[in-house]
Amino acid sequence: MLLAGDVGGTKTRLGLFTADAPRPAPVEVRTYATGDFPGLEAMLAVFLADAGASASSVEGAAFGVAGPVVHGRAALTNAAWQINAAAVAASLGLPSVSLLNDLLAMAHAVPALTAAERRTLQDGEADPDGNVALIAPGTGLGEALLVNRGGTLVPSPSEGGHADFAARTTREVGLLAYLTGRFGRASYEHVLSGPGLVSIHRFVHRSPCASADPEAADAAARISAAALDERCPACVEALDLFVAVLGAEAGNAALRGVTTGGVFLGGGIPPKIIPALERRTFLDAFRAKAPMQALVAAVPVHVIVHPDPGLLGAAVTASAQARRARC
Repeated sequence: MLLAGDVGGTKTRLGLFTADAPRPAPVEVRTYATGDFPGLEAMLAVFLADAGASASSVEGAAFGVAGPVVHGRAALTNAAWQINAAAVAASLGLPSVSLLNDLLAMAHAVPALTAAERRTLQDGEADPDGNVALIAPGTGLGEALLVNRGGTLVPSPSEGGHADFAARTTREVGLLAYLTGRFGRASYEHVLSGPGLVSIHRFVHRSPCASADPEAADAAARISAAALDERCPACVEALDLFVAVLGAEAGNAALRGVTTGGVFLGGGIPPKIIPALERRTFLDAFRAKAPMQALVAAVPVHVIVHPDPGLLGAAVTASAQARRARC
């Protein structure tokens, strides 16, 4: 058995997988409130008991965590947990476990996705020897590059989401000025995230919005819904601005990594706004890369619609770890 986890500040998904080819197959998956447990080891003990399994049946384990990982240690960004890979391994009776950032875990899932688990925005011409980019707007903005080494995609971490936001249009220049005035510096994450969409909403609205309260806990979802239903013209503009900037930054990622193998959109937001992504706004911004229009026009672009890509990626990592241990 393989043990995998997608550890978040609010909730954690844990799963047992079999090491089937071409990718691990889930046997038992459960969700727990992270704050209900003092640490990952305690949660794992409960999960294994709930699943009717024992730690001795686990051959490999990997966990994607919502926070930076340094030398096998991680501190969750939005929870009090401190995770030590060595301590988790000891609790499972394993020589080691893999601990990786949640975005990097998602990147490990990309090569394992089936055609049904992605929605294609641009067919392009996928190069089997090309690199791949992942850009994932959700609570924050994660980016990763998957480097092609002899036909194997090797994920490499990135903090590209914190790079400076580059405005391309007069309207985006206004947004840049607004964000700079508010935060002192405007990054892509200030635009391409749930809080970013709320900031855009505040920028475009000159009067209170009857469809979406920016102070609501689910404000980003309300704004998206109002835009997709065309209930509020300003919400439509907010989502259009979001989609245009996402297209431009996805194109930037394609250029930075020469990702002729494709660009994948992950995270919590893209699967929920596919109708907006399928309009011309996204691809027009993605392709507007003179003099490199031909390069980006040939890059396949997909939205990840797998419900648990982070968990799948952690299972893929656990599988690789188990294979190394057997060797």
